Amino acid sequence: MSKLAETDDLFFNKAGMDRARTEALVDESLNGADDGELFLEYRQSEAVSYDDGRVRTASFDTSQGFGLRSVAGDVSGYAHSSELSEAAIKRASGTVRAVLDGRDGVAADAPRKTNTDLYTGENPLQGLSFEDKVALLGEMDAYARAKDPRVKQVSASLSGEWQAVQIIRADGERAADIRPLVRMNVSVVVEQDGRMESGSHGTGGRVGYAAFVTPEAWKAQVDEALRQALVNLDSVPAPAGEMTVVLGPGWPGILLHEAIGHGLEGDFNRKKTSAFAGLMGERVASPGVTVVDDGTIADRRGSLSIDDEGTPSGHTVLIEDGILTGYMQDRMNARLMGAAPTGNGRRQSFAHPPMPRMTNTYMLNGDKDPGEILASVENGLYAVNFGGGQVDITNGKFVFSCTEAYRIEGGKLGAPVKGATLIGNGPDSLTRVSMVGNDMELDPGVGTCGKAGQGVPVGVGQPTMRLDGLTVGGTAA
Repeated sequence: MSKLAETDDLFFNKAGMDRARTEALVDESLNGADDGELFLEYRQSEAVSYDDGRVRTASFDTSQGFGLRSVAGDVSGYAHSSELSEAAIKRASGTVRAVLDGRDGVAADAPRKTNTDLYTGENPLQGLSFEDKVALLGEMDAYARAKDPRVKQVSASLSGEWQAVQIIRADGERAADIRPLVRMNVSVVVEQDGRMESGSHGTGGRVGYAAFVTPEAWKAQVDEALRQALVNLDSVPAPAGEMTVVLGPGWPGILLHEAIGHGLEGDFNRKKTSAFAGLMGERVASPGVTVVDDGTIADRRGSLSIDDEGTPSGHTVLIEDGILTGYMQDRMNARLMGAAPTGNGRRQSFAHPPMPRMTNTYMLNGDKDPGEILASVENGLYAVNFGGGQVDITNGKFVFSCTEAYRIEGGKLGAPVKGATLIGNGPDSLTRVSMVGNDMELDPGVGTCGKAGQGVPVGVGQPTMRLDGLTVGGTAA
């Protein structure tokens, strides 16, 4: 069954709406608008967590609704409801037409069609029973405790969702998508000589649970969380000051995502509130630095066959060999900036309007061996994993805490450190990149990005990278 046919069954056959009358309502609601759409959504989601030998929480939720949007110039009207009915859409029409005010706009062309399916439409919530999920989480708990007597607490969780969307435009064009998403997480607390430390790890993607519930797969997650916790048991206070920092591959790309990625979203640049505004075609990073946003990678957490406006996801080069070459665009900001949409119009749910958002944002490989990069540093910090952070998009200033980091002494890894924070400016830090490794990795599939109160799943990644003269906040006396 095609995605359009499957979503027709959800939104019209089962919800009781008539498709032809719904399309006529959309056409009437958006008459005179520059753009807009009816976004229909049906979502099932579940989560179960296991903590200290018992189920801590378990939830299952089904939600559905629509969002109706009209766009006039740089103003949009948006109305939404959890009631899927023609009457509710008609009521919403009055709200979205208020911004048109007699306007006679020229409707933008519909997104181009795509036949690319980046993930199967299987519903992960139907593949594994609740009892099996609880048993699996119990096995993870028992395995961690048997692995090392220092383990004092284990928390594990599984979550999944199945989202069906259909987008209807005033010109009669329709697009649909069926999106699975799952995630597994485990955290471990260890104790030795009265000192307690923790480690955590997770994985996920737009697939079913099967890829993660084999013993080989889940044991690898527990092993990694335990490894991080045991490393932290041996950590010493982090040094402070300006020093050379080497970022490891994969998840450290979250710093790239936060400190740089948001500043390359179209809305911030159209409004000139980004540190990158007006710099198209100029050098913004060291030679060898190439950054892309790619929503077309099969099964990845941040990937989308189409975005939430119906535009196919793209592979957008943002920075090429240090030169700013592109922004991530939704339809409205692309039109106002005279650019093409890039498939980055995303929303958290039917209750939210779309805006430019990242998908999978990462730095491409360089030509250096990771060992060569470490060996080049006489005294510095090697940061492997990050926790929370803060970023000011208007100036790019950031502060990120390291959850796993090591001293670099004489070109070799030294002791693990605790309490290190990286402090800097996103655009400035790009100019401090002096070596880029050839070991690019994507994160394991756990990223969620927040913007304007909306959260969406994303991916990050990068190769090993050396930055010179970055400020490190530490706890050493």
